[in-house]
Amino acid sequence: MRATSQFLVHLLPQLLLIAFFLLFAQTHAASGVRDKFEKGQNLTDGDTLVSPDGSFTLGFFSPGASTKRYLGIWFSVSNDTVCWVANRDQPLLDKSGMLAFNDLGSLVLVDGSRSKAWSPNFMAASAAVVQLLDSGNLVVHNGSSDAALWQSFDHPSDTLLPDMKLGKDLWTGAEWQLTSWSSADDPSPGAFRRTLETKGLPDIVLWQGDVKTYRTGPWNGLYFNGVPEVSAYADKYKLRATTTSPWEKTYGYTAMPGAPLTRVVCDAYARCGPFGLCDPEAASSGFCGCVEGFSRPSAGISSAQETMGCRRNVPLDCSGGATADGFKVVRGVKLPDTQNASVDTGVTLEDCMARCFADCSCLAYAAADIKGGGDGTGWADAIVDLRLVDRGQNLYLRLSKSEFGDQKEFPTLLVVAPVASGVTILLVVSLIWWTRKRKIIGAIPRNPAMAVPSVNLAIIKDVTGNFSESNMIGQGGFSIIYKGHLPEGRMIAVKRIKQSALTGKGKKDFAREVEVMAGLRHGSLVRLLAYCNEGKERVLIYEYMENKSLNIYIFGTAKLLASLSWPRRLEVLHGIAHGVAYLHGGSGDSVIHRDLKPGNILLDDEWKPKIADFGTAKLFAVDQAGPDQTIVVSPGYAAPEYARGGEMTLECDVYSFGVILLETLSGERNAWELWEQNRIVELVDTATVPLPESELKRCIQIGLLCIQETPGDRPAMSTVVAMLTSTTLIKPPIKPVPHSRGDVQALNLSRGHDTDLLSSTTIDLM
Repeated sequence: MRATSQFLVHLLPQLLLIAFFLLFAQTHAASGVRDKFEKGQNLTDGDTLVSPDGSFTLGFFSPGASTKRYLGIWFSVSNDTVCWVANRDQPLLDKSGMLAFNDLGSLVLVDGSRSKAWSPNFMAASAAVVQLLDSGNLVVHNGSSDAALWQSFDHPSDTLLPDMKLGKDLWTGAEWQLTSWSSADDPSPGAFRRTLETKGLPDIVLWQGDVKTYRTGPWNGLYFNGVPEVSAYADKYKLRATTTSPWEKTYGYTAMPGAPLTRVVCDAYARCGPFGLCDPEAASSGFCGCVEGFSRPSAGISSAQETMGCRRNVPLDCSGGATADGFKVVRGVKLPDTQNASVDTGVTLEDCMARCFADCSCLAYAAADIKGGGDGTGWADAIVDLRLVDRGQNLYLRLSKSEFGDQKEFPTLLVVAPVASGVTILLVVSLIWWTRKRKIIGAIPRNPAMAVPSVNLAIIKDVTGNFSESNMIGQGGFSIIYKGHLPEGRMIAVKRIKQSALTGKGKKDFAREVEVMAGLRHGSLVRLLAYCNEGKERVLIYEYMENKSLNIYIFGTAKLLASLSWPRRLEVLHGIAHGVAYLHGGSGDSVIHRDLKPGNILLDDEWKPKIADFGTAKLFAVDQAGPDQTIVVSPGYAAPEYARGGEMTLECDVYSFGVILLETLSGERNAWELWEQNRIVELVDTATVPLPESELKRCIQIGLLCIQETPGDRPAMSTVVAMLTSTTLIKPPIKPVPHSRGDVQALNLSRGHDTDLLSSTTIDLM
């Protein structure tokens, strides 16, 4: 791997390496050499295990000048090159230690007094065997089974070997990371950690304590953007990143025999500050400059002040989605940190540009996956850690129109073309809606198992205590919700469908919900982690929501309502709005939730809202049109056209959101009735919502626009999002014609339809 410029070089003496290699195979014909041992056997100091091809050795060692003893794995050609240590925190003081595989089936490292120094955690098995594999992985497996009960690869030390991985297990919450040695004589965990950033695009990050000191740049489908030089070794090393699996987000690699040892060379994270551009070749200027359209606050600043970054020369001209801004290309860079980016690998780069152009908060965009032809990523906050690199990618930065000088450079046509195409598509979709009586045609994933995994019933019974009543946290007419405890301490919500609900229609509804949820990915939607379809059991597994549902707070005690401060209420409303806007088009398909209400808004441990209850009748598809269509009406939240005639459009969700907004402000049910009596403002508790009257009225006005009688008078959810985040003038609402709760109930009963299988009452307490 080529050397980078002087200031970028941060060699890590604590052996913070990624070892890209496979050693030449060696034979081990000497008598007594073994690669495994079984229950009842042990390994004493001086004994070793050697992998079948001779590449790796397991045994006891003393690092550097230390006399303490550790159990570890090293490369057979170099005893000093240790790649894994078992007892990093608990060294043995002499050579009396022993690794024993006791009669209970547990693997234990003990000292001379037979006190435990280390033991891996796995379920004991009668025929368990410990084996050192050719990969360098120490594995405990049950007899001839290939399935590992435990493996050292799941517990890395400071070195990444072929077929290992960095990242996070999304099911258990476990994380695979590298940790430096404290010193060459002490393998206990040191100050440096090497992790895979799993928010946004995968990005390998080096931490010193809690300070980010290096990052490779985001994964672009082929390699990490900031280290394009690795592509020169593609014939020796195959890099891989798992980005779409519901189980994990990981990075790893495989190596061809004979590949050489390579050391990672790191650069400082975000050295040049927000909107700064690091140029490794510009030593005379301190390496830090600014991207076009930005400049330093003052000349002659010190290197310590470089992290302050750059300021925009000319303010942007963008509000309410109307803008004259354009995009300037910054060529050949390591892309910025993507934690503050919106990533959608399902759209083209042109579509991403159009979205960014229409969103005033979007400051730049780039290709997220160059392997797939350039799918999109957009940044909403300051651009940090931007650096010129060989074979880097292009970043398209939002600038004021005046920054383009020659107006011919202003990329109006690039923006107009996709927008025009979007208008054409909308016209076509509108025609389809009309010909199908204005019902949405939503594409549904055909193979949900590829996106949402199926889990064995035995595992579900294990994490719920065999569906123990002590783990029950809620139930409704069709299902019971249990709290599940995963081995690593993570909690999940397990929804078990009642047997009485598993009619032919009920089974079809269950399958449909899995399909719908498999195609939805957004931070404001509750996530379906897995499902079980085994025998007579139908189970859905969701992420656990610590703070339960919104209705508990806005309709609960004064103390609960007080916990929703104004900033928190506003954040909740913004999150809900973004989630509904995603359903209405951001997901690629038009999905109608159809039953939005506070009981279906769940809150996680950080009070972030998650829209829940995506029952089967909430996505209208071609094969669902007909007399068996389920009608679900929540009195007070259903739009009047739907409550009276079952007419369902995207605007029905807008209406429901408006009611939720007004109720969240007022803390009272049926805000549409309160508005009819002109009591909204006086009912808002100004003690708990210390908001300027003008701002309060603005929020109320947005809610009133959403509950207009005529669907065409209601704003689109994308417009609602823009109104909530800007200060542009809002048109006055027209007083809606109220519809009564009795009319809604009569409608539901007269139709004789079943209520939704997966109604909100079964998921409120998740």
